[in-house]
Amino acid sequence: MTLTIGVDIGGTKVAGGVVDPHGEVLAQTRRGTPADDVAATRDVIIDVVQELAIGREIAAVGIGAAGFVDAGRSTVLFAPNLAWRDEPLQKYISDATGLPVVVENDANVAAWAEFRFGAARHADASMVMFTVGTGIGGGLVTGGRLVRGTHGIAAELGHLTAVPDGHPCGCGRLGCIEQYASGKALVRFARAGARQDPHRAETLLALAGGDADLISGPMVTEAARGGDAVACEAFGQIGFWLGTAMTDLVQVLDPQVLVVGGGVVDAGDLLMEPVRKAYAESLGQRGRFPVAELRAAEMGNTAGVIGAADLARLAD
Repeated sequence: MTLTIGVDIGGTKVAGGVVDPHGEVLAQTRRGTPADDVAATRDVIIDVVQELAIGREIAAVGIGAAGFVDAGRSTVLFAPNLAWRDEPLQKYISDATGLPVVVENDANVAAWAEFRFGAARHADASMVMFTVGTGIGGGLVTGGRLVRGTHGIAAELGHLTAVPDGHPCGCGRLGCIEQYASGKALVRFARAGARQDPHRAETLLALAGGDADLISGPMVTEAARGGDAVACEAFGQIGFWLGTAMTDLVQVLDPQVLVVGGGVVDAGDLLMEPVRKAYAESLGQRGRFPVAELRAAEMGNTAGVIGAADLARLAD
């Protein structure tokens, strides 16, 4: 049985796991990410791989990195929450561990995990995945393969335009879907609603100590589960924008399955119900024909580890 190691690198943690060909995680470990120190982050990754390899025959290592990865799956070109700039990560990790290494974008590896083993495992050809966290990432699979683009940086779905001349985005553009359907947008909508109509946000404001500026994402989820009107409306707003964006992609790609993943999907139907409603209502005449099924991701916080490990196995 071929074993591979998957490593999921975010701005705050490095998670690793030994994964078998069926997508089962046999062993796990994690460390904090020294995000502002390039060399220290490399050392943490190496330490994670070496720990997991003890007593096991490992074929390859897959790394999911929160950033832009080159077409050769070797260099992190830019990472918004890490200090990497043109970082030759594949060479460093391979030289230190003696193992073949594949580097891929973190949203791509999560999408691959859902395609192979999760919400889209019954699809034989195509899927689109939105990862909804603080920002929005994406992954595309067509013909049973990840769509990476000419330069390796395709599927930046969070940076499709939702509102021309809308809110400024960290990517340098205006009105990106990330500014309207992400965890950050959820908090912005909730804070604005609480300021405008505090009587309809009593639960939400109580959680924030009466200060709308202190409202956080977990507070919005907790308040919405308790029926707070403003919190529920905030989920409705991001669900509308996300569902509408999915309709646009259906027109272009006609995938088998649409998957919503990322941390915000932990809110369950608070998010998925308005997404499904907006998706169905915005299809128009297209809704008369077969369209992609919409599903919530199933792999949870292991998606990055499993997807990275599986891509390394297939590349080996």
